[in-house]
Amino acid sequence: MATEDDDRRRKKVNHEIGQDLSLLSLEELTERGALLKSEIARLEEAAAKKRASRDAANSVFKS
Repeated sequence: MATEDDDRRRKKVNHEIGQDLSLLSLEELTERGALLKSEIARLEEAAAKKRASRDAANSVFKS
């Protein structure tokens, strides 16, 4: 039989930009902040890889 704790564990944390934050608990706000920080890091890493690839291609064509 499922317990209340099981339901909480299955609940996926997601965040919609601009959503009302007033109904979220401090724990939920902290979780979402961590989620967004990790997503920012992922975006920055992807941008750095694309930038490096573009720079490498530019250096081949400029020489």
